[in-house]
Amino acid sequence: MVETDHYDVVIIGAGLAGLALSRQLLLYSDKKILLLDKRTEIPQKKQKVGESTVQVSAYYYAKVLDLEEHLSIEHFMKYNLRYYWKTPGKANDAFEHYSHAFIQRFSNICCYQLDRNRFEGEMFRLNSRNPNFTFIGGVGELSVSLSKDGPHSIGFKAGGGEYALTATWVVDTSGRGKHLARQMDLGKENPIHHGTSFYWVEGLVNIDKLTELSPKEIRMKKDRVETGHSPFWLATNHFMGEGFWFWVIPLHHITSLGLVYDNRIVPRDRVSTVPKLIEWICEEFPLFARDLPYRKVLDQSSIKDFSYDCKQTISSERWALSGEAGRFTDPLYSPGSDLISLHNTLITDAILTDDEDELSAKCWLYEQLEEVFYQGTVPAYAVTYDALGDQEAFVLKYAWELSIYFGFYVFPFINDFFTDRRFLLMYLGRFSRLGLINTNLQAFISGYFQWKKNRPAAAREPVFYDFTNIAALREAEKCFYKVGVSVDEARLVLDAQLANLEETARYFAAHIYSMALGEKGAVHNRTFIESIDLGNLNFDVNQMREFYSRHAESIGRYEWSFDATVLERFRTEAEAEVMESEVAMASSEFSL
Repeated sequence: MVETDHYDVVIIGAGLAGLALSRQLLLYSDKKILLLDKRTEIPQKKQKVGESTVQVSAYYYAKVLDLEEHLSIEHFMKYNLRYYWKTPGKANDAFEHYSHAFIQRFSNICCYQLDRNRFEGEMFRLNSRNPNFTFIGGVGELSVSLSKDGPHSIGFKAGGGEYALTATWVVDTSGRGKHLARQMDLGKENPIHHGTSFYWVEGLVNIDKLTELSPKEIRMKKDRVETGHSPFWLATNHFMGEGFWFWVIPLHHITSLGLVYDNRIVPRDRVSTVPKLIEWICEEFPLFARDLPYRKVLDQSSIKDFSYDCKQTISSERWALSGEAGRFTDPLYSPGSDLISLHNTLITDAILTDDEDELSAKCWLYEQLEEVFYQGTVPAYAVTYDALGDQEAFVLKYAWELSIYFGFYVFPFINDFFTDRRFLLMYLGRFSRLGLINTNLQAFISGYFQWKKNRPAAAREPVFYDFTNIAALREAEKCFYKVGVSVDEARLVLDAQLANLEETARYFAAHIYSMALGEKGAVHNRTFIESIDLGNLNFDVNQMREFYSRHAESIGRYEWSFDATVLERFRTEAEAEVMESEVAMASSEFSL
């Protein structure tokens, strides 16, 4: 029941973003909050997708929202993100046939696999205990009249009654309903065109057991030297292909399964229902034929085209959008809850700002920041989604992106820097330097994948690769421990991270040159490496060969600040494949 005709904040939508924002405001202010939803039951009975958290969102939910105990008891601690590829020459109908890429150690910032319904139920319970919180469900005919000068007007029907009230702030967290975005024509297309089909089954799908090996043979596999003993099923597990990936996420007593795909590569009608999806997955990754056809399906859903942009998400006129009510890119790397965490933090700070001039300055800066957060990830989904189909290309892509994430997203967030204007002005300048490099490197990796996929793939053994072999990622992870630093100290941290990233981008470019041209020495050719223009990379083998020929006779050796042999594993595999193909061709010619 409405107890007043005016609220400090009216939040539209009682999903993950709205419940989290409510809790953040209740914890850090005395604002009176009204949460509205068309549903009468929170959480809903239908299972909710979006279970995986990464460091920013996990820190936000556990530390900022003070839900660490609930997360530790009611949800699985997550064993990072792990990735798998079919191995040429193998039947790929058993787990031991697959190549892996992973981080062996658990993250020191604990991450979780969320049962969304259970988690949202707990937030709703805690919020409801606070006298400053009011919830009204069953809302219909909602109207919002935004005012530039005074309080906003909100009207709706619920429980047989009509309501009219005012609010200082209105925040839309209505998800894909996008109440304010539709009303204000804020929708904006982006270059990502991906779809998803997903479902939940009863019990645990333990990928390590999708094999004919005995329990003892599973325990005694020699690849434990590289992969370790931690349960793989605790990870967000991704089975990868060109332009698509299939997730396996454990929840208590159930498993979440889903395919995300570039709809230009995977026809939607092949995977639009659960039976079709299971059939497709078992054909693409035969090990799942041992399990998925026999599971009890508990719930399912699909989205044809889920990605979109937004013209504006926060205003000094005291309205804002958070979660899927504003922008959404792609679930690869689990960024949805990260955007909620970042946006809610900025919105909370804006709501707690009373001075008009200060609010105007903050909202302008926060809008730039939210745009940067979003656009900085778009190339990862719009440019190099094809590179998901190759382990080597993906290692380059992911190690690069994760290094940026650790240094330029996690480090500022755990230090509360994203609401510090002095920090932001310094941060945005440095982050923008990565933009052009990121766009060019992503396209270069994609070009490398397209060239590589047309080469013969000989039979080989699975490859196990730890992403932290890449020095830049190890250095970026150290930012987790740089807490309580000043803005001046943070500048030094970011400058060091930027230098690491620029050197790594140059190393990756040199590695791709060396692989594509068959020039192993390119990785240490000093004049060649120093001449690489990171803002103008173009994967064209003929042009690359001509460019490299200008430096082929150079005798100077480039000394990297890290071990430059960490990608040689892929060279060895590639050389073995070429050798095997040449032997097979020679044998064929001899037989003629």
